[in-house]
Amino acid sequence: MKNIIPFVIAVLLFASCETKKESNTIPITGTWRLISAQTTEKDSTFSTFNPKTKMIKIINDTHFAFFNHDLNNGKDSSAVFFGGGGKYTLKDSIYTENLEFFNNRQWENGKFEFVVKIKNDTLIQKGIEKVEKLGINRIITEKYVRE
Repeated sequence: MKNIIPFVIAVLLFASCETKKESNTIPITGTWRLISAQTTEKDSTFSTFNPKTKMIKIINDTHFAFFNHDLNNGKDSSAVFFGGGGKYTLKDSIYTENLEFFNNRQWENGKFEFVVKIKNDTLIQKGIEKVEKLGINRIITEKYVRE
C-alpha cells in the first residue's frame, strides 16, 4: 500500500501537467504566404493580389501577424511595407482576428471574422472586412500556402 500512494500521486501530477489539447482540428499555426486575394464590394468581385509584393502571415497558438512588402527592396515607386497583428480565436472553422497593431492606426481594434479551411498545404479564409469609420464593408477571400 505504501508503494501505491506515491505512484497514484505521480500519475495525478503528470495528468495535471499535461498540456491542454486543442478542440480545433484545423492546423492553422505556422507561416503562410499569400498566393491570391479577391474582394467583393456590392456587386463587383475583383482580384486584390499584387504579384509585385510578398505577404506572409504568421500564426502561433494565440497571436497572428502579417507583413507585406514590395519585391524591389523599396528602391522605386513601387515601395510598400505594411504589417499588423494581434490575438485571434479559432472555434471550429471560425477564425476571428482582433487587430491590435497596424501601421494604418484607423484599422486598430478591429475584429474580423473568417471561415477558414485547409486543403493540402493551402489555407483559405473568407469573411467580412468592415471598418465603419473608413467606410469599408466588403467580403474578402485570401489563399495562403504554407511556407
